[in-house]
Amino acid sequence: MSAILSTSPKPEPSQPTRRAIPDRLGTPLRRLLASWEVLLLGVAVAIFVFNSLASPYFLDAWNLSDATFNFTEKAMIAFAMALLVIAGEIDLSVAAIIALASTAMGAAAQAGVGAAGLVGIGLCVGLACGTVNGVLVSGMKLPSIVVTIGTMSLFRGLSYIVLGDKAYGGYPADFAFFGQGYVVWVFSFEFVLFLVLAGLFALLLHATNFGRQVQVIGNNEFAARFSGIPVERIKFILFLLTGLMSGIAAVCLTSRLGSTRPSIAQGWELEVVTMVVLGGVSILGGSGTIGGVVIAAFVMGLVTFGLGLLNVPGIVMSIFIGLLLIITIALPILARRIKARS
Repeated sequence: MSAILSTSPKPEPSQPTRRAIPDRLGTPLRRLLASWEVLLLGVAVAIFVFNSLASPYFLDAWNLSDATFNFTEKAMIAFAMALLVIAGEIDLSVAAIIALASTAMGAAAQAGVGAAGLVGIGLCVGLACGTVNGVLVSGMKLPSIVVTIGTMSLFRGLSYIVLGDKAYGGYPADFAFFGQGYVVWVFSFEFVLFLVLAGLFALLLHATNFGRQVQVIGNNEFAARFSGIPVERIKFILFLLTGLMSGIAAVCLTSRLGSTRPSIAQGWELEVVTMVVLGGVSILGGSGTIGGVVIAAFVMGLVTFGLGLLNVPGIVMSIFIGLLLIITIALPILARRIKARS
């Protein structure tokens, strides 16, 4: 009976085997080397080396200084546009805002307004245009791409109504400093302003609560609303910023050219968007860096300046920019599809 009642000791349950989950992102150094910004920086270096070998005039300090004028004004707008695209919106009226602001400054110059007053007028017109876009998009809930296509025609149309086939000139002599002046040696006022604005926008996007809210809105606007983020107010501020930066670009461009025509900055909206997307900002919103936009600005500036030294026609540059925009939008999408199938 005791033999029947006795039981063998139960085996202890085996401990579950722990499996280490590999870190797909790798070390911080590996993540950095695999980032879009580092790849783009490598492209910039390659273009710089190619230009220096293709033209004996490229490495001249003053020529390199002139090369910065190819991108500084557009990059100023691209900083604000980057935040807007990260938030899931877009502004295609930026070039038309430049035209309207320049026209207003030209009319004021004919009336005898000084340099400081002209700068104020340019900035105020940019803010006013940004306010119109912001009210229509954030206030009336209209699609930004439709709104800004409409205001693009509206703002430039107003310039054509005022100027027609004429041009404004006769700006004050001290007004030329903003587009032609140099702060120290070969560093122009525009280039220094570009660097300062790059730092300010980098801090705004990457080191403030406002920048984090912009990224949250771009990732999931519905969730952002339930999190208490004032989506409409932030989008309105972003359109104001884009209008303001367009006004600053209008001051610099008008000062550099010394004249105003209604066709000024024609087609810049394409180049600004290309600069933003090339810099790694997702066209779908939610991600991007100001550092990437800065490198993209240098890449586009080096390419256009190098092609100019080689006497490549302007239409070829336009074709290149269009292809660059298509490629930079298509590459991430194709990469995600290939990764999903593997």
